[in-house]
Amino acid sequence: MRMRKHLEYFLFLIVRRLVLLLPLRSAQLLGASVGTVAYRCASSRRAVTLDNLAHAFPDKSKAELAQIARGAFRNYGIALFEFLWFPNLTENSLRDLVHCENLHLINDAYARKKGLIVLSGHFGNWELIALATAKLSGHPYAIIVQTQSNGLVDNVINQHRCVMGNKVVPMGISIREIISTLRSGEVVAIAPDQSGPMEGVFVNFFGRMAATHQGPAAFALKTGAPVVMGFLVRGKDGRYMCILEEISTAGLNPNTDEAVRELTQRHTALLEQYIRRYPDHWLWMHRRWKHVLENIPQEKAAEQ
Repeated sequence: MRMRKHLEYFLFLIVRRLVLLLPLRSAQLLGASVGTVAYRCASSRRAVTLDNLAHAFPDKSKAELAQIARGAFRNYGIALFEFLWFPNLTENSLRDLVHCENLHLINDAYARKKGLIVLSGHFGNWELIALATAKLSGHPYAIIVQTQSNGLVDNVINQHRCVMGNKVVPMGISIREIISTLRSGEVVAIAPDQSGPMEGVFVNFFGRMAATHQGPAAFALKTGAPVVMGFLVRGKDGRYMCILEEISTAGLNPNTDEAVRELTQRHTALLEQYIRRYPDHWLWMHRRWKHVLENIPQEKAAEQ
């Protein structure tokens, strides 16, 4: 086991070094090629992706679903190689790479002095949006992350996440630190769109009641922190448009479980809207619907 982890780490460092030697555009193109190869070779993940897409878009043909799936693998490859390239970023190159049309939402929410929760999904490049919006707004984030099984690789990954001033907080041991960060008026960032535990809340996501992480909603309601959700949309030239939207907490009683469920549904519904617009931007190869309470009609899903 130890030998395998050291071998993984060694191979990871080789790939990282090669990517860092490339111009960014070349790294993006190489990542796209690697993603395309992975679509052809990773049969189990391809099967998960196509099954998820078939449930989410029952009106699309197999050819259309396959096209989205190939795009999703390609997007993941690009995002991965961009992430490996992070140490080469400067503030000027970051501003050239990411244009944020309404960054004032983060500054306005931060100015309320109740802390701020920034959400995204595994959409576009979720690592880049945390780095870019924090740096460009001038408000560093505490990013809630899952710890990788290989600790050596995990250390390097976290160094990349922190190259422009963010810090990482491991998921699972982070509740006290999250509350403390928010109550001190600072920013917490998380991508809560992977499969939640059975004891979590179940909300409508693409027509199925899926177990979903309730932490962001619970933290927001407990502390009064506003919630802003962001999405990076990649253009043909490899540059990104960053779009931010505030999730309303209006009409919610912070002391009820129903409020947590409703706020979770609100940010999940917004994520679904963007995935429907840019379906190849999302991480379809994840088993997002591992825990499903019940199925609901697609027409009813569209109304929510």
